[in-house]
Amino acid sequence: MPSADPLAPWLRLVLTPGVGPGQQRQLLAAFGPPDAIYAAGHSAIAAVIGGPAAHTLLSHDATPAVDAALEWLSQPGNQLLTLGDEAYPAALLEIPDPPVALYVKGNVALLSRPALAVVGARNATPQGEANAEAFSRSLSEAGLCIVSGLALGIDTAAHRGGLAGPGATVAVIGTGADRIYPARNAALARQIAEAGAIVSEFPLGSGPLAHHFPRRNRLIAGLAQGVLVVEAALKSGSLITARLATDCGRDVFAIPGSIHSPVARGCHQLIRDGAKLVETAADILDELRLAPREAAPARDLAPEEGGGDEARVMQAMGHDPVDVDTLVQRTTLTAEALYAILLALELDGRVSRLPGGRLQRL
Repeated sequence: MPSADPLAPWLRLVLTPGVGPGQQRQLLAAFGPPDAIYAAGHSAIAAVIGGPAAHTLLSHDATPAVDAALEWLSQPGNQLLTLGDEAYPAALLEIPDPPVALYVKGNVALLSRPALAVVGARNATPQGEANAEAFSRSLSEAGLCIVSGLALGIDTAAHRGGLAGPGATVAVIGTGADRIYPARNAALARQIAEAGAIVSEFPLGSGPLAHHFPRRNRLIAGLAQGVLVVEAALKSGSLITARLATDCGRDVFAIPGSIHSPVARGCHQLIRDGAKLVETAADILDELRLAPREAAPARDLAPEEGGGDEARVMQAMGHDPVDVDTLVQRTTLTAEALYAILLALELDGRVSRLPGGRLQRL
């Protein structure tokens, strides 16, 4: 027996395999809400999406999947936004292929607030993660919601920064809203569900399939006023997000990095292609014509270096990864003295060790 829940027809429409999102939107444009689609009959539906798809739509029993989704929706904090919902984010209506339905866990109002997407490399450098968190915190303090993809590296740092301010954060994921990928971000996902929002267009139970992530990226770009790329290799998913943002008429920002770093090359390519080079969060707020709220400045730059030999070592390190032998040459300190200073700097959170025995200032 069909469910009396008003969302059941929408769920039936999006949970029928073989009828894709494009066909679903064609049907909605032709007939209106799902109830009207199903009442139209086979011939009328076939005239819009073809006979085989019409047959599948009318004959497939989606009841188990619909009931499972309704059970998930009965849990606190879980919601479904459809194209027919007033709360559906208007920003997504500007992209060529808005999802017919969005599964949301958390605060749906965040999807309609001014937002900036912050994306970048999964294998980010410590400095890149620090930049992503600092920029996101400053932007969140200014009232922008931080949108990212819950991946490791830059995404994770961006979400942490967003949670630190009133703008909060939205995680757009490439799995069903009832699954978290990667598993290492389970605790972060719980924080986002409580103080922000987790969003997916994929049916519940969907795994992290490769073709899901480009689709996720278009929603990250679509929900935001602009996209900030912190670190990215060439041919990375972050560059796809930036391209999708450009296609949607969104601003693209990029933080430059070391010419020796492979995760800076994508940002440099974006800048060559017209992305706006930014060094502080204020650069983005100025471009978006948003005034920052009164708050302590974020650590977009390195912290105070102190004095004496520590300052000498920090200055010798510069901003690129460096090995100990090079530091010995630059500082003329003995290796023993240098190791003691580096240990103190590392314990103070001002220097990080990288693979291969190199070090980098934070």
